[in-house]
Amino acid sequence: MRVTSLFFLLAGLTMPIAAFAQGEVSVERGLQVSIIGGCHDCHTEGYSETEGKIDPEKALMGSSVGWRGPWGTTYATNLRIDASVMTERGFVGMLKRIRTSPPMPWYNLRAMEESDMQSLYQYIRSLGKHGKPAPSRIRSDKEPTTPYVQLVPPQMPRN
Repeated sequence: MRVTSLFFLLAGLTMPIAAFAQGEVSVERGLQVSIIGGCHDCHTEGYSETEGKIDPEKALMGSSVGWRGPWGTTYATNLRIDASVMTERGFVGMLKRIRTSPPMPWYNLRAMEESDMQSLYQYIRSLGKHGKPAPSRIRSDKEPTTPYVQLVPPQMPRN
């Protein structure tokens, strides 16, 4: 009985903390959004290989590993550069309007709460120096010189 009561007491204390975090604009919330939103999956080189450990020196600096498909080869951009040349308002506006090439799920960005977009901007800006740009997109008729992941959409059955 005591263990059950303690569990519900602790659960009750953590719920307001979680509710407070949503809608809050802060660097800490931005870190949480960047992890839950999957930003590091592509925009932080080596993130997956370290099982989710964020190297602050590489965080959100883009990747030299491309994503190749019928659209060509695309690269996760250096978000630190983007944030360094924009105001918070400009960054949020970009996220609301963005439409990019695969595999970036730009439609997920548009579904974010504005406070989460602001927090993401603040987190990215807190990371410091922005480094160099990721490689540019390569047309589909050109062979990339960097490592890449080949994405082949399934063929649709003919009727």
